[in-house]
Amino acid sequence: MSTAAPPMPAEVDVFQRRAFIVGGGGFLVSLIGALVDPTQFFHSYLFAFLFWNGLALGCLSVLMIQHLTGGRWGLAIRRMLEAGTRTLPLLVVLFLPVVAGLGRIYPWVGHGQADAAMREAVEKKHLYLNVPFFLARAAFYFGVWYVLQLLLNRWSLESDQGMDLRRARRLRSVSGPGLVLMGLTITFMSVDWAMSLDPRWFSTIYGMLFMTGQALSALSFCIVVVSRLAVERPLSVVASADTIHDLGKLMLAFVMVWAYISFSQFLIIWSGNLPEEIPWYLRRFTGGWRFVGLFLVVFHFALPFLLLLSRGLKRRPRALGLLAAAMLAVRVVDLFWIVRPEFFHRGLDLHWLGLTLPIAIGGVWLGVFAWQLKSRPLVPLGEPEVQEMLAEAHA
Repeated sequence: MSTAAPPMPAEVDVFQRRAFIVGGGGFLVSLIGALVDPTQFFHSYLFAFLFWNGLALGCLSVLMIQHLTGGRWGLAIRRMLEAGTRTLPLLVVLFLPVVAGLGRIYPWVGHGQADAAMREAVEKKHLYLNVPFFLARAAFYFGVWYVLQLLLNRWSLESDQGMDLRRARRLRSVSGPGLVLMGLTITFMSVDWAMSLDPRWFSTIYGMLFMTGQALSALSFCIVVVSRLAVERPLSVVASADTIHDLGKLMLAFVMVWAYISFSQFLIIWSGNLPEEIPWYLRRFTGGWRFVGLFLVVFHFALPFLLLLSRGLKRRPRALGLLAAAMLAVRVVDLFWIVRPEFFHRGLDLHWLGLTLPIAIGGVWLGVFAWQLKSRPLVPLGEPEVQEMLAEAHA
């Protein structure tokens, strides 16, 4: 049977053009904000960058989980995950404005105007919190992520010519240590890029919260893409009702893990009631932030949990896709709740740059994602299970 790849749906081309247009327009509008209020621009830019960078990292983590565990659920989304990982070179470029705005973002950069408690905390951690070491660590993180995605994408593409045991073993042998490296780099990344916004605060499970959120974002994004393209062959053969059901169950698992880690962090810090830890939550329980926290409890856990218990919903691509799209939007709110209060300590503060910059970076990221998705077949045609399913459908 021929494994020639069918043409990519025209919908992907249309989406790519629209994404680039929206992203370019978002950047043009955001540049006005950069001229009017540079500090606010860099604050909002960090939040937007963390979300889209986390989406790419989540794709890389879930991809390695799929190679280690196997299963038909991964065959339907593998090409989406791989396309997401190949956006990492773009994210290196998008990280440059963060570098340019270090002094306006992080209080440990040029902390001469900080209060006494902040200066004391920064001085105790100056061997770690300094600009050269910060940039060196960032270069290391991007280097590790790029090498991992390069190996996984190269060997996966070679497998389209015919799967063999050596390639399968190589993919698994990289994915095992790769997940360990992802855990370490994402943990230190979250400390560097988010936790250090308040050098006095710390949490031992902060990195786990980021990892789980990124994986949930990546899985939700892939479910949205599959739900849109599920009628296209050969994806329609692989993305069966059983496969969609498996993706829904995995999404439910990540929702539960996120809730467990979030509640564990809150319970440990709140019960400890230590002066260096509790202010992080106090800032998020004052003003309008308390309603954002309640929103997350309901829409990031309670409602998705109840909906994903339904077997019928998990077997319908469109219904699951709508829920996954809503989950992506809630993930943006969750990251905003984590990052924004570190910049403004007097209640809920909204700024229009907090909307335009995620749209700007997201438009460009999605355009590159669509471009990468078009470069390969929608499913890994060299996988024996895919060939069997295609043969059955043809028969």
